[in-house]
Amino acid sequence: MNSTAAPESPPEGRYPTTGGTPRSRRATRVALTVVVVALGLAIAYIGYIKFSSTNDLSSKMVSFDVKNDSTVQIDFTLTRDDPSRPASCIVRTKSRDGAETGRREVLIPASKDKTITFRTELTTSAPSGYADVYGCGYNVPSYLKAG
Repeated sequence: MNSTAAPESPPEGRYPTTGGTPRSRRATRVALTVVVVALGLAIAYIGYIKFSSTNDLSSKMVSFDVKNDSTVQIDFTLTRDDPSRPASCIVRTKSRDGAETGRREVLIPASKDKTITFRTELTTSAPSGYADVYGCGYNVPSYLKAG
């Protein structure tokens, strides 16, 4: 056997072909790239819509007053872009070691003013050392809605 002889080609139909012409392989790669990029853009858009929030509401803790070992009075402000819509806020208290001792959802009714100060009292399970506004939103639960 001569080492410089051309290799024999495999029998026809016995082995798969190489996958088409170079032109069809390139077209396939381009098509797959376009699909992957389009899918990535779609996922990015959906994520942006779902997770980006324009802060339609902002709250700020004004003060809290520990009335006794089981009651805390909380004053906070709420600023809304649309004051004609009711909102709800979650306020909470914590003990000195950081454990949550009380939580309450508060209905903030519609008003004419963009910024209002609201006062509420929480009943706590232990003496509190801290209070804050956990968050606010326009999605008011049905059990808070008046009437």
